[in-house]
Amino acid sequence: MQLIQQILFILCAGIAVYLFYKKVSEIRRNIKLGRDENLNDNPAQRWKNMTLMALGQQKMFKKPLPALLHLAVYAGFIIINVEILEIFIDGITGHHRIFAPFLGGLYSFLIGFFEILAVLVLTACIIFLIRRNIIKVKRLNQSELEGWPRNDANLILITEVVLMSLFLIMNTADQALQGRVEHYVTTEPFWITGHFTSLLVGLSDSTLIGIERGCWWLHIIGVFAFLNYLPYSKHLHIVLAFPNAYYSRLEPQGEMENMKEIQNEVLYMMQPELAPPSDGSQPQQHRFGAKDVMDLSWKNLLDAYSCTECGRCTSSCPANITGKKLSPRKIMMDTRDRLEEVGKNINKNKEFVDDSKSLVHDYISIEELRACTSCNACVEACPVGIEPLDIIYRLRRYLVMEESNSPQEWNLMFGNIENNMAPWKFSPDERDKWAEEMASNS
Repeated sequence: MQLIQQILFILCAGIAVYLFYKKVSEIRRNIKLGRDENLNDNPAQRWKNMTLMALGQQKMFKKPLPALLHLAVYAGFIIINVEILEIFIDGITGHHRIFAPFLGGLYSFLIGFFEILAVLVLTACIIFLIRRNIIKVKRLNQSELEGWPRNDANLILITEVVLMSLFLIMNTADQALQGRVEHYVTTEPFWITGHFTSLLVGLSDSTLIGIERGCWWLHIIGVFAFLNYLPYSKHLHIVLAFPNAYYSRLEPQGEMENMKEIQNEVLYMMQPELAPPSDGSQPQQHRFGAKDVMDLSWKNLLDAYSCTECGRCTSSCPANITGKKLSPRKIMMDTRDRLEEVGKNINKNKEFVDDSKSLVHDYISIEELRACTSCNACVEACPVGIEPLDIIYRLRRYLVMEESNSPQEWNLMFGNIENNMAPWKFSPDERDKWAEEMASNS
């Protein structure tokens, strides 16, 4: 019987790891569809950003209560899963609590500490469920979260509640079996569940073993299921927050990047001899701005997969606050959805086949893009260094420079800049007349 359990465990683990690796490989491929961008400068500052933002959750603490609850879930998730190493070894070798004989009293201390974290995770997840579904916090109940995004968040929270409950019940049954069944290693009482073993002492050995084994199997299968659900969920940020924070741009917020393609066009116009030959031998030039996800940079696409859907960007956006259609969170969700669709297209056809869709127009509307004030409030608010504004810039550049799609007020300004080298309709020769008029009036 024990051998069958070991074989079953190895099969489950192998399938789970393979499926996870396969999906993660697809996500990595999708991100690499983006245009190249060099973000390897100043590694010391980048390590500091990653430590503060991803590990220390520095920007989360602008909202202290949610930050503390999230910290409890985050720490619990990371630290409690250290025990998965022991479960993994036990599952392969057929042992039970293989580290207990070697660690002695320290083992009971560690498991007791894990149990306190499990209770904190359990409590925090229940509070998060109440905030989302009963109190209905505004930023967690906006239109872009209707349907799957809301169900995704609730499903993850419920899964965490179930996993932590199974962990605690398993430990309680385990301690009730210690001294009664030889297989169960005797330990010191655990800090939380040690107080509840008296509730189970009246049960038979077979019933207790059924409870303990059932919780053990449900817990590890739940962990494997969570592992493979993660790449399809917004909770992929658990993993991607670290590289995303590391590769955050170090330039001052709001500094716009010059487009090399435009600089080249101006250069070739002034010095035609530098222009590449038009015999078809040169590679196709990138379009101005971004029409689809392939025109964005790989960092933009990493941002999309790293989005936590927390809504801090949207709740800080002045356009959204004043009733405009723009939601920076939706920009990131739409980019990720389009990128996933492109990935499925590649999976099906071995390469991308034009589907007559694009990120701008089909996913993100012109109204949304024009509502942005470029204030950077969304970038400042994001806890993991995501930049919705950079995507908005690139999409708006495409609209203006490729489709000539801009409001009349913008066109007047563009014409004035082109003809008068200023946004106003005054020729350069007359620009100082206002000063002469003021002098004559004085």
